[in-house]
Amino acid sequence: MSVMRSSNPAMTGRIFEQVGRPAADAGVMTIRGTLNKVGLMLLLVIAAAAYAWNQVTAVNPGNMGLYAIGGAIGGFITALVTIFRPKSSPVTAPIYAILEGLFLGSITAVINSAYPGIAFQAVLLTIGTLFTMLFLYRSGRIRATPRFRRGVFMATGAVFFTYMISWILSMFGMPVGFIHSGGTAGIIINLVIIVIAALNLIMDFDFIERGAAMKAPGFMEWYGAFGLMVTLVWLYIEFLRLLARMGGRG
Repeated sequence: MSVMRSSNPAMTGRIFEQVGRPAADAGVMTIRGTLNKVGLMLLLVIAAAAYAWNQVTAVNPGNMGLYAIGGAIGGFITALVTIFRPKSSPVTAPIYAILEGLFLGSITAVINSAYPGIAFQAVLLTIGTLFTMLFLYRSGRIRATPRFRRGVFMATGAVFFTYMISWILSMFGMPVGFIHSGGTAGIIINLVIIVIAALNLIMDFDFIERGAAMKAPGFMEWYGAFGLMVTLVWLYIEFLRLLARMGGRG
């Protein structure tokens, strides 16, 4: 069985070798089934985000830290469990969606209060990018070739390590200004990261399509939906950061 590569850590092709073939009486992964799971996870994210938004804006602004930190840490832990135990994805993937919704809803409420309308713009840009990349993938204009996978993998790794180094340095009072600033350099870097995140969607589509073609076990539909959701959350956050930076320059 060939090994597929994806820059999304949740979507590495090696996972199909680890989970093996489904049992004779078990279901198999399909594209339609995966899309249904994606739709359900999106609903969970929206519902949790709406709840957190209301808690922050209408109940108590002090709740922001609770939902933001709890959602971020909980989502990270749940993501790790899902990645290392794919068979748990039917349970952990929905939990991840709820936790990420709490995180996104709380931080978006705060940012939207400073820049009214930014949430709606970020959502539209994320949805627009999703369908644009899906069109480019389905039409064959962008293909997940081995060279493409390697390039996206290296670029995504570079972004990850840059953010990690920035976070570590900020803990010692040495923030990396050009990454977090609202200046021209910060905006350009933000745009580059958005492009990299968008290219990860191609990898996610390819992962789901190949998994269905290989007749992976049915629970991999949840895993595929989870991987796509990881990329969408990243993309939305980057659009939110970009719009806030541009708003701060006005």
